[in-house]
Amino acid sequence: MNPLALRSLLFVPATRPDRIAKALASPADAVIVDLEDAVADGDKAAAREALAAFLADNPQASLVVRVNAPESPHHALDLALCACHAAVTHLLVPKAEAVPALEQAAACGKPLWLQIETATGLLALPGLAGMAGVERLSFGALDLITELGLTPETPGARQMLDQGRYQLVVHSRAASLAAPFESPHPAIDDTDAVARAAAHAKEMGFAGMLCIHPRQLPAINQAFSPSEADVAWAKQVIDGANHQTGAFSVEGQMVDAPVISRAQGILAQHEAGHHGGQPPP
Repeated sequence: MNPLALRSLLFVPATRPDRIAKALASPADAVIVDLEDAVADGDKAAAREALAAFLADNPQASLVVRVNAPESPHHALDLALCACHAAVTHLLVPKAEAVPALEQAAACGKPLWLQIETATGLLALPGLAGMAGVERLSFGALDLITELGLTPETPGARQMLDQGRYQLVVHSRAASLAAPFESPHPAIDDTDAVARAAAHAKEMGFAGMLCIHPRQLPAINQAFSPSEADVAWAKQVIDGANHQTGAFSVEGQMVDAPVISRAQGILAQHEAGHHGGQPPP
């Protein structure tokens, strides 16, 4: 799984294994099978059984699984299932708040993506980001809104949430992690709202976005992909770097080492986007 190719990450309830194959064949860069919020408490065991059956029938698949939170009685059972299947490549752990509570998940030997969706999780970011086994951070805006008593879709709430986003980006970089994932957007039919949210997250340094419906995928993939203009500019920069020494200019702007590094990143992401995504099951 190429980290540069992860723009869109599509949730599928574990109770609907028929949708997993469809999700794997969709434009989503990764598929997250959900054992947590999308599954009612009384259906947790049935969800694990359904996922186990899918994994047994599709060992070549490549899936991320969102397990239940560390304090949940279902957490250990979820981990035991995931540890048995190579098709589960990563674990998404919700309500990440403390390193000791995550040690059991880390012991599975699969890279961890941590969802930061509480005040306690934000305060614990230095330790969480630096924990062995953690590969990525993900923002959980919807849970955080509720916990902090924010009023959704207001300027104050947006400002508060952006403070949280800032912390995820900074702590990811400080711990040498890949850039984080943005929280899912609740709008299914309002693709313009999804596109705006994705563009905002991209501007803040996020690499991709979780999503809850296939209709959200085109807007998200476009937002997190370099534009044609960006790619053309990056090629000019790299071509100039290959033929000149020291600082030079492209389109009237000075180019030095940091600018060359940015251009290399744009081209690497562009290349990954052309070869990323999920193979069919």
